[in-house]
Amino acid sequence: MKKFAADAGTLFNRAVQFTEEKLGSAEKTELDAHFENLLQRADKTKLWTERVLQRTEAVLQPNPNIRMEDFFYEKLDKKKRDRNNHQEQLGNTMIDTGNDYGPGTSYGNALVKSGQTQIQIGNAEREFTQATVNNFLQPLKSFLEGDMKTIQKEKKILEVKRLDLDASKNRLRKAKSTASQQTAEADLRVAQAEFDRQAEITKLLLEGVSSAHAHHLRCLNDFIEAQTTYYAQCLQYMQDLQRQLGSSSEGESSYSVGGGNTAPNTLGPGISNNFSTDPTTIPSAPPMIQVIAATPNTEKKQARVLYDYDSADSSELSLLADELITVYRLPGLDPDWVMAERGPQKGKVPSTYLEVLE
Repeated sequence: MKKFAADAGTLFNRAVQFTEEKLGSAEKTELDAHFENLLQRADKTKLWTERVLQRTEAVLQPNPNIRMEDFFYEKLDKKKRDRNNHQEQLGNTMIDTGNDYGPGTSYGNALVKSGQTQIQIGNAEREFTQATVNNFLQPLKSFLEGDMKTIQKEKKILEVKRLDLDASKNRLRKAKSTASQQTAEADLRVAQAEFDRQAEITKLLLEGVSSAHAHHLRCLNDFIEAQTTYYAQCLQYMQDLQRQLGSSSEGESSYSVGGGNTAPNTLGPGISNNFSTDPTTIPSAPPMIQVIAATPNTEKKQARVLYDYDSADSSELSLLADELITVYRLPGLDPDWVMAERGPQKGKVPSTYLEVLE
């Protein structure tokens, strides 16, 4: 009971001292300038470490809902759900689409290759994320949850000891009798010793923040190295994909027929985007192009359809890949189109969708 009363009295004295300081009617023991600088640096370190940590997590996982879900899984000591990242999801969708269109078609093949590259990038992103978590985020979290929490705890204890010290000084000033002065002096000596001891403990912890900064610098270098590796991998994957797509379209380049500018043709191998009605200007054109270009009359040829084509209106003919149709040129028809017949059906079709057979 006596201990409870003593503790209650101590809390009351601290409350009185704190209130009087706020009102300006009581003196407050000030810490030296070096100590204050250490305190300010610790507060800044805590603030900015938390912000860097939050922003880095947002870069790794932009979806705040998923970040919150992962946070709860971590607190519950449960394994996080293994989910595909956005690059992997895109890659799988591209591959499925390309396979459905037909990997033998130019577009389908390009989709499959692009999807495989997206999955490679997704895997690289996963490795980058894991490296960042292990080498950058975890050390920052450990510092905040370990050393910084200890510093905050000791700072609070120091503030309590400081209030006790100043309350003892205040009681000594107000003491009237010799006995009360002696008691107040004894209390003051005890309070001063406890304050000095706590100040030394807190100061040592605060000075350790410099070591934390040096460690965080090494962790930052690890993060930058992981990021550099990740972007270099992405660049390499994309350059490889460009070469693959470029090599597959080399045979699809356009030919200049009858002079003039050439236009790139990426829809079908060996098919010209232009037809000329002057047969004297096509000596270097492939044979199947010469057939179409050299027949301004209605000479008909067989052609194989390279890709599906949906007609835009009744003047056009819809096509299915790999079917055989009859094609011929008509005077005045757009050079990028030819007339096509399939049984009783007739209509114009894009020449780039066809391979004329000998």
